[in-house]
Amino acid sequence: MRFDLITLFPEMFAAVRDQGVSGRAHARGIWSLVTWNPRDFTTDVHRTVDDRPYGGGPGMVMLAEPLSQAVEAARAARLQAGADTPEAPAPVVLLSPAGRTHDQAGARRWADGTGAILICGRYEGIDQRFIDRCVDEEVSLGDFVLSGGELGAMVLMDSVVRLLPGVLHDAESAVQDSFNPALDGLLDSPHYTRPEVWRGDPVPEPLLSGHHARIAAWRREQSLALTAARRPELIERARAAGRLDGSDERVLEQAGRDSKPGGKG
Repeated sequence: MRFDLITLFPEMFAAVRDQGVSGRAHARGIWSLVTWNPRDFTTDVHRTVDDRPYGGGPGMVMLAEPLSQAVEAARAARLQAGADTPEAPAPVVLLSPAGRTHDQAGARRWADGTGAILICGRYEGIDQRFIDRCVDEEVSLGDFVLSGGELGAMVLMDSVVRLLPGVLHDAESAVQDSFNPALDGLLDSPHYTRPEVWRGDPVPEPLLSGHHARIAAWRREQSLALTAARRPELIERARAAGRLDGSDERVLEQAGRDSKPGGKG
């Protein structure tokens, strides 16, 4: 898998390229990262990549031409490296508040592909003509605005890379992630490790029982209760998809009673 980043700040990506799980996977060649600076595709002495917006208004707008040339260079390099074929070029993805919200299903979809060319915008925005001509997809991290697309690109790449075969020491770790289909799209249950009692708080007894079915049942109950309390829309989504059985509904009913005044919670 290969990601090509169109960015004014290529040095920012050392964090995801060199550190942690994604850094180890990069060092092992499981994935690769190449950066392209639009300033390298300018023709003026100032290496200008932005200008004032037509119609007035605050801020500056990134120029279409340097971005377009950077994308063309990235496409050619990917073809030469064998990362893409002419029939199946990598998608060009813009990190944008107007895009589809990135989620675990999206990360899995990216993990099944060969990578992408990610556009990291800056300033007030990007010339719409570049977006119309060159961008295949827009992706958002949520309903907020960052100073640029670099952080969003790093989040997207990290969420994808950790799903690649061989990246995590224990492949089951990804299976148990929140939002994973193995959990029916629910939040993960709480986790505990040594010591058995920490500052007077013990590990929940079911986790010490050694009874696999009982542990699985406890984790499912905790997952359901946590999701109902924190992200109730995920419960409705799982229910609508037919992923909850009668036992799950009983757990949710009890969790609802416990959360009311006079209940346990």
